[in-house]
Amino acid sequence: MIEEMGVVVAVDSEGVWVATQRKSTCGSCSAKAACGQGLLNSLSADTKPHTIKVQSDLQLREGDQVTLAISEESLVRGAFLVYMLPLFFMFSAALGVNALNASEPWIIFSAALGFLAGAVWVRLYSHRYLDDAATQPVVLKAQIALSPQLDI
Repeated sequence: MIEEMGVVVAVDSEGVWVATQRKSTCGSCSAKAACGQGLLNSLSADTKPHTIKVQSDLQLREGDQVTLAISEESLVRGAFLVYMLPLFFMFSAALGVNALNASEPWIIFSAALGFLAGAVWVRLYSHRYLDDAATQPVVLKAQIALSPQLDI
């Protein structure tokens, strides 16, 4: 399971909304000063929290800290689908048109069209499994926030 810390920002009847902060691995790297990726991450650092809706049987309130988890299998399958399927469509389309002895502009056009078709297919496929329980994060642990101190 891959874990991420978050804070409950809202509670409704269908679940809780949890805010997480996107972290970069560049902060712990010793070569970040000389790395182009580190420079790009510092320029485009997204500092606002990202919220996600999570279903939980726990009685959570706003301000509670939770540990979210998602299975490695689900993450790897999703990453493979998002990154590899459009490339597979692109190369298949380009090789198919190349087998027809078409000119190079047609091969390039078919590769771009194949990539676009693969991206659209991933988008449609992901919407079908959007509410699948196996792909949703779960709340592993919760640290209940203490109520504020009373003024005496």
